[in-house]
Amino acid sequence: MSTTEQMDSTDSQYDSVVVTGGTGFLGLHTCQYFAEQGWDVTALDLKPFNEEDDTEDIDYIEGDVRDEEKVSEAIEEADADVIVHSAAALPLWDDDEIWEVTVEGTRSVLWAAKEHDVERVVYISSTAVYGTHDTHPITEESPLDGVGPYGDAKIEAENVCRDFRRMGMCVPIIRPKTFIGPQRLGVFQVLFDWIEDGANIPMVGWGNNKYQLLHVHDLVRAIEMMFTLDESEVNDEFNVGATEYGAMKEDFQAPIDEAGTRKRVVGTPATLTRFALRVLNKLNLSPLYPWVYETAHEDSYVSVEKLCNLGWEPEYSNQEALVDTYQWYLENYEESEDETGKDHRVAWDQGALEIVKKVFKQF
Repeated sequence: MSTTEQMDSTDSQYDSVVVTGGTGFLGLHTCQYFAEQGWDVTALDLKPFNEEDDTEDIDYIEGDVRDEEKVSEAIEEADADVIVHSAAALPLWDDDEIWEVTVEGTRSVLWAAKEHDVERVVYISSTAVYGTHDTHPITEESPLDGVGPYGDAKIEAENVCRDFRRMGMCVPIIRPKTFIGPQRLGVFQVLFDWIEDGANIPMVGWGNNKYQLLHVHDLVRAIEMMFTLDESEVNDEFNVGATEYGAMKEDFQAPIDEAGTRKRVVGTPATLTRFALRVLNKLNLSPLYPWVYETAHEDSYVSVEKLCNLGWEPEYSNQEALVDTYQWYLENYEESEDETGKDHRVAWDQGALEIVKKVFKQF
């Protein structure tokens, strides 16, 4: 049977999904996409959707993934067939909180799912589990060596998923590259603010390295495949990323050209820049965390052949994803001092980078 036939034959197998972290950046897109496909969708998260979010057909339950009883209540209330477990701590959170949310939260979700006979749980991991590699592209079989507490916690959460596979559950693991798209702020808001303000954009290093990105729409389509194909095909690990990408200085020039500022991407000595960012990070004067500045000057791209062999193809290149996100930013973002925070849907306090921006506007 062909992949297309398999997808057609299982397309209506499930119709009710709980999305953990459902009001976050990925969670929102996942909820909206499945709702548009006619699913019954329930978001589980600590905070509700924003007023401007299009969530009329999406249910919301307040809850913490570390609370197994609350997760169980959400599954029961939603009568969920499947779960997308996208709730996660970000690298700039405290180390203990990263571990609790990422590892213990995953364990809570899977225990609750097992008790309620949930058919499948898709776990959203990260390519941070690979750390840095000299050989590219990185495949699903490449060694795991996470960068910092975030990468280590993702690796352990994947181990928890495999424990539950051995108990008979279907737990596909998705490892996405850095994903962007409408609603994405965080570190990319810093980038877009600099572009809009007419500054040159400094790289960590000279920008000749390849750094693969991913549009959130393509990621959600990959998640959907984990529910439409046979269990034997998807109970595994899958990299997800754009297939069209080039050198960072070329790809990140695209939104600058879109802005028409005549500015450019500027290379810097990687060792000196990393040292400066480490100092600012230690002093809490920069929102950039080690996973960003310690790896930004190196090649970082993964093979997505395994997922493509199942019938998935991305619709966005690196440059298209960056331009699409920047266009949304220009049309929708309104700066507010009250909206800074530590997740992907809010702006981050730039700290000392505001001063650095003024320097890069001068040439």
